Amino acid sequence: MEMIQNTTPHRMPLIGDKAPAFEAVTTQGPLNFPADYKGKWVILFSHPADFTPVCTTEFMTFATMADEFRALNTELVGLSVDSLYAHIAWLRRIQEIEWKGMKNVEVKFPLIEDIRMDVSNKYGMIQPGQSNTQAVRAVFVIDPEGIIRTILYYPLTTGRNFDEIKRIVLALQKADQDKVATPADWRPGEDVIVPTAGSCGVAKERMESKDPDITCLDWFLCFKKDRK
Repeated sequence: MEMIQNTTPHRMPLIGDKAPAFEAVTTQGPLNFPADYKGKWVILFSHPADFTPVCTTEFMTFATMADEFRALNTELVGLSVDSLYAHIAWLRRIQEIEWKGMKNVEVKFPLIEDIRMDVSNKYGMIQPGQSNTQAVRAVFVIDPEGIIRTILYYPLTTGRNFDEIKRIVLALQKADQDKVATPADWRPGEDVIVPTAGSCGVAKERMESKDPDITCLDWFLCFKKDRK
């Protein structure tokens, strides 16, 4: 009898979509995602395989930054297509490695077992142009309502920039809190962008404003000092 393979296509989630729900086994116990993180920001990220060099440096970096993210009400959740036991063995080995001043690094955030690639396929982490059996380096920033707000994809050979991932979380939180946008290379404390004027009257008011906190380079590009 001819074997019939499951060829059901998986639509990759997009920014603004609800994060696809799943249940999984992890190194920190069972996970019901994203329900377990309601009210929190989440960084869900995949890596190609355990016991690989780039992934090891990434996990050491993420683990040492975990408290920084938690201070931003942000939790980390990792994933690869390896088994739970491979995950455990690898994370124990990471504790014995020293790199860039990082040592005795304990990974306390959950690492998902995804041998069947169910979660990887739901999130478009398996990309045949790179590999049919390994997840690419995907990053999903998900807000407290379970909405995908940012998607990043890196090739297998390139380690992620974790300062940028943190900056993205800060920028999203600033935008939500103050109803503003953030300019290129924005960092906390720098000027933010106020929403573009929606009428000729508002545009005129902006350009003629004497508010010391507002600087307009043109009617559509106005900056506001961040006093918070």
